[in-house]
Amino acid sequence: MRISVIGCGYLGAVHAASMAELGHEVIGIDVDPGKIEALSAGKAPFFEPGLGDILTSSMKSGRLRFSTDIADAKGAQVHFVAVGTPQKRGENAADLTYVDAAVNGLLPHLNEGDLIVGKSTVPVGTAARLAEVVAASGTGATLAWNPEFLREGFAVKDTISPDRLVYGVPAGAAGERAKDQLDEVYAAAIANETPVVVTDYATAELVKVSANAFLATKISFINAMAEIAEVAGADVTSLADAIGYDARIGRRFLNAGVGFGGGCLPKDIRAFAARAEELGRGESVRFLLEVDAINMRRRDRMVDMVVESLGGQVYQKKVAVLGLAFKPDSDDVRDSPALDVAVRLNGLGARVIATDPEAIPNSIRLHPQLGFATDTHDALHDADIVVLVTEWKDYRALDPVEVGELVRDKVIIDGRNVLDPVAWRAAGWTYRGMGRP
Repeated sequence: MRISVIGCGYLGAVHAASMAELGHEVIGIDVDPGKIEALSAGKAPFFEPGLGDILTSSMKSGRLRFSTDIADAKGAQVHFVAVGTPQKRGENAADLTYVDAAVNGLLPHLNEGDLIVGKSTVPVGTAARLAEVVAASGTGATLAWNPEFLREGFAVKDTISPDRLVYGVPAGAAGERAKDQLDEVYAAAIANETPVVVTDYATAELVKVSANAFLATKISFINAMAEIAEVAGADVTSLADAIGYDARIGRRFLNAGVGFGGGCLPKDIRAFAARAEELGRGESVRFLLEVDAINMRRRDRMVDMVVESLGGQVYQKKVAVLGLAFKPDSDDVRDSPALDVAVRLNGLGARVIATDPEAIPNSIRLHPQLGFATDTHDALHDADIVVLVTEWKDYRALDPVEVGELVRDKVIIDGRNVLDPVAWRAAGWTYRGMGRP
C-alpha cells in the first residue's frame, strides 16, 4: 500500500521504517528539517535498537522517503498521524495542538476513500471530535484510531510483530472499509495470528491510556511496598518474587526502585486523570494522582539515601551516576528519574560525574551544568559514592572487586535493585538497595 506517516519523532520514524520494511511504499513527513535530513540520509535521530538497519534497507529499496511538505502525502491511501501529545505547560492535560494541526494539514491533500489513522495517545473523545472535522471537509475520507503499544528498546519488533492490534472505527460501511484497509496494512502480523480487536473510537483511545495507567499503578504499588519494607526491615525483592508467583498478579513490572519515567507513562496518567475530571468522573481515577506521587517520592528517597550514605556531607563529594536514560536500550531522557537524581545531587553541591552508553548528548542539551564521562571507568575513578540509576546490561555486569579498585570509598546505591548484594558486600562494599535491608 501507499502510506504516509505524519510526524517522524520516536513513534513516527519507527512506524514509517517498519511499514516500509513490511513492503509498503511510505513517505514520512515532519516539520523539522534537521530530522528529515537525518532520516533521508538513513540516520536515526535517536537511539533505538534495530531502527538504523531497517532505515538503511528501506531507503535502499526505494520504499521509504521523507519530506517536510505535507502535500507530498497526496496519493497515499492510508495516512498515519504519529505526532506528540505533550503535557500542557502548567497543567496535567494533554496538548493536542500537533494532532489537530496534522489532521487539518492533511485535509486538502486527501482523496475519496483515504483513511486517516490516529496513532498518537490522546484523551478519550478526541477521535470522535476529529471524525466530525474529517466528515465536514467533504473529502470522502474516513478516520480510524489505531493506538501504539511500543516499548522503547523493542519498538521495531513491537511494530512489525505486535502482541495485539486495536482498531477504533466508525459504525457501518465506513467502519468495515476502514477495517479492511488496516487489515491490508497489517497483513503480515495478522497472518502470524496477531489478535485484532475491532471496536469504537472511545474504547480504542481508552485501551492505550488504561494500559499505561495499569502498568504505572503496578510499578508504584511495589514502590509503595518498598517504602514499608524500608522501615520494617523487609526485602521488597523477595516480597515481589513471592507475590509474583500468583498468576493473578504476575512478576513483571514488580521491580521496586527509583520509579518510572519517559515520554509516555508520566504524562499519560496525568492526562488521563485530567480528562476524567473534564468528564465529571475524576474520582474514578483519582488514585492515579497517588500513583504519580509515589513515583516522584522514589526520586526523593534516592537522593536522601545518597546524602545519608555520605554522612550528610554532600558538598564537593564525587558522585558517580551510572545511567541517564529513563530505561536501558534508549537515549530518551524525558522525565528520566536517573537524570533528575543527578540534577538534584548537583544542586546539593555534589560533584556529579554521570555516564550512560547513549543518553549523554541529550542530557548535555538539557543540563550542561552536570559533569559527564563517556567511559564508565572515568566516572568511577576516585568516586566517594556510586549510584546506579539506569539498569544497562554493562552496569548490571560490573565486577565489584574491579570497581572497588577505582573508587575512593566503596559505597553503592542500587536504584534498580539489579545487583547482587551478597557479592558486593563480600567485596567490601557498603551496598544499599531500595526497599532492601
